[in-house]
Amino acid sequence: MHKPVSLRTLCLSILLMSSCLQYAQASDIQDAIQRLQRLQSDPELTQQAYAKGEERVTLCSYCHGKDGNSTRDDIPNLAEQNPQYLFTAFEKFATGERSDYVMSKLAKILTEEERVNIALYFGMQKVTKKESERPDLAEQGKIRFLQCTACHGNEGMGGFDKPRLAGQRAAYIRHALNLFRSKDPRRAGSEMIPIATTLSDADIEALSHYLQGLNP
Repeated sequence: MHKPVSLRTLCLSILLMSSCLQYAQASDIQDAIQRLQRLQSDPELTQQAYAKGEERVTLCSYCHGKDGNSTRDDIPNLAEQNPQYLFTAFEKFATGERSDYVMSKLAKILTEEERVNIALYFGMQKVTKKESERPDLAEQGKIRFLQCTACHGNEGMGGFDKPRLAGQRAAYIRHALNLFRSKDPRRAGSEMIPIATTLSDADIEALSHYLQGLNP
């Protein structure tokens, strides 16, 4: 006769399975990033991956543009983002860590190799510079941005684990910061939430205009 499983045992089993799944996902992502690094270190492999990525960006281009410059002001530019950052961000949609109606579906229908190639392709595009319509606000934003440089760099270029902000549309910066500030569930767990809560509407407006015109 089987003994009934206690609630405590059941909870521990679920926790263990969840931990194992998260570990496996993290391991898979690291393997993919290492593969991306190998591609970037070999010019011939880079070009092959670039060509494959170019073939698969059709769906992405409707919103982000074929050259990674967004077709809508509230959609981020992907051009010149660090490929490793792009891939990792893509994976968060695939695993459910981030949520977006379009991106969550798209991330799941593309293979890991395709996601790597697309990240590499967009990272090699060039941002189309768009000056701010409010240079007075941009000057204020430059001062406010000083608190952001530790993560995003003095020129807003980002890195392996932080997005490039330089050249992003003002409307997108405004939209993203407001999501963080309102603690939108789609941004749950982001380190930007406590930072954004310190920003006023005027701060967000100034930062958005400064970053749009910032294009080193």
